[in-house]
Formats: sequence, C-alpha cells, structure tokens
Amino acid sequence: MKNFYVKYKREILVFIAAIVMCAVFTAINPQFFTWRNMLTVFQQMVLNSLLAAGIMFTILTGGIDLSIGCTFAIVGIAVASGCVGGMNPFIAIVIGLLVGAVLGLFNGVLVANLKLQPFIATLGTMSLYRGIAYVVTGGTPVTNVPDSFRNIFNGQIGTTGIRFYVLVMIVVFIIVHIILSKTRTGDYLYAVGGNEEAAKLSGVNVKKTKYIAYIASGVCTAIAGLVMLASLGSAEPTAGIGYETNAIAAAAIGGTSMAGGRGTALGTFVGALMLAVLKVGMVVINVDSFWQYVVTGLIIIVASYFEYIKGDVAAFMARHKKA
Repeated sequence: MKNFYVKYKREILVFIAAIVMCAVFTAINPQFFTWRNMLTVFQQMVLNSLLAAGIMFTILTGGIDLSIGCTFAIVGIAVASGCVGGMNPFIAIVIGLLVGAVLGLFNGVLVANLKLQPFIATLGTMSLYRGIAYVVTGGTPVTNVPDSFRNIFNGQIGTTGIRFYVLVMIVVFIIVHIILSKTRTGDYLYAVGGNEEAAKLSGVNVKKTKYIAYIASGVCTAIAGLVMLASLGSAEPTAGIGYETNAIAAAAIGGTSMAGGRGTALGTFVGALMLAVLKVGMVVINVDSFWQYVVTGLIIIVASYFEYIKGDVAAFMARHKKA
C-alpha cells in the first residue's frame, strides 16, 4: 500500500482534490451530488479523457499534438459519410480508426523524419486538417447518422443511465495503462521524453517510438470522434475547436510533465475527472461559462509550474544528500 502511494502520490492528491470539489459544489447546491448529475460528470469527461490519453503519448516523448481537434472532426465526417451512405457501422468504425492512425502517422513523419518542432508541425497540420474538413463537406454538417451506428456507443447499460461510451473510455485507459507500464514500448516512450540522445545511444529506435506516440494520439482522438458522432448523430467541420486545450489541461493536472518523460494513464484519467467536476460544478452553481476558459488556462499554468517546483525540490534534495 505504501509503495502504491509513493508511486501514485500525485494521482491520489488530484483525486482527493476532485472529491473536495464535489463536497464544495454540493454544499453550495445540493443538486450537484445526484446520480443524474454524476452521470453528466462522467459523460463530460469521456471526450476530454480520450483526447487527453492520446495527447499524453506525444507529451511523454517531449512533443505535442495540436491537431487533435481537427483529426476529431475529420474522423467524424468520414464515419458519418460512410454510415449515411449505407456502410456497415463496424466497417465504418474501423475506417474511422484508420483515418485517425494515418493522420497521426503524418504528424509523426513531420516530427521524426523532417525534424520539425512538434508545436510547429502540428500547428501546421491543425490548419491543414481543418481545411480538409471544410473542403470535403463544403462547410455543411453530415446529418442523419443511423441508429445502427449510434447505439454501438450511445446505448445504455440497463436502467443505470450509463452509456456504452463510458465503458469504452475505461477500456481505452486500461489498454493505455498496460502499454505504458507493462510493455517495452512504454519504456521507450518515457526514455525518449526523458533524454532523447541517451535513449538513442541505448539502442532505442527514436523515430519508431515517435511514430507510435503520434499514431496512438490519432487513434485515441478517432475513438473520441466516434463517441461524439454517436452522441450527436451528425458531424461538422467545426467540431473539436479548442478541444486540445482541455486535453492538455487534463494531462497536466494528472502529472504529465510538459517537458516529457513523466506521466501515467491513471493521472490523466483523474485529471480529466477533476476537470469535468470543475466544469459541471461551475454550471450547477451558475458561474458564467466564459470563466471556464479562465479557470482552464490557470489550471494549465499552475499544473505546469507545480512540475517545475517539484523538479527544483528534487534537485535540492539530491544536492543535500551529497553534502
């Protein structure tokens, strides 16, 4: 138990902070702590947590993926167009995942092969992918997605009110946790983000590792796009605008270092949970929605600075021990 606390101290503290927030919001408005509202919290966190899980892979390698919102839109458009055209919904899902993987791979090529800075590369593809979404649709949404697709993600578990996409989110995070903590690929991702040159000298295939990170980001984003499509029944070229900010915030809150090399699936999950509690709570207590942007920005700054302070404290302790 002690080892678990030491290993996941940050994640536990964030979870406790989320619980405290729940208590505060409930004290202000008792309607916050109801089953219906808790379902809203879970539903609020699904999209953001899936996007955060994907972007976390790129951040671990010392990179970033600013194009996730646009990838999100393109996947929704591709799958919606297929389903409306009579395509089998499961084939459409596979195509959506492949589209996400290909767009992620393209980002990986720009970063790993062309040596572009991840921020610049994905800033460029953010505009490129959004332009593709507008060109393909002519700026109009794809509507009337059939229930045969929507029910795959949007169906309910009995009378609980829990949607299938909540289970999808949990399964994705279990897989991400296994990849990061139980596989050699996970070790390589951390190694590249921690010290790319040292990882290269140790025999790590840095290019391949970056490909994997950006493909994983694309796939997780594609899953989020499928969930959104099932929820709304339509896809728009404007979908996903600004979603990267919340995804980065969730990862940062959960302890993912923006410098790379540190972060966990559990941390990102509880970070997304805390952000969902905060957003839903502010709505319940009638805080202006514009303040959500202010709070999200402050959270990213504070979470990032916390990592900076943590690094300074660790360095100080190391020097103290040597002395």
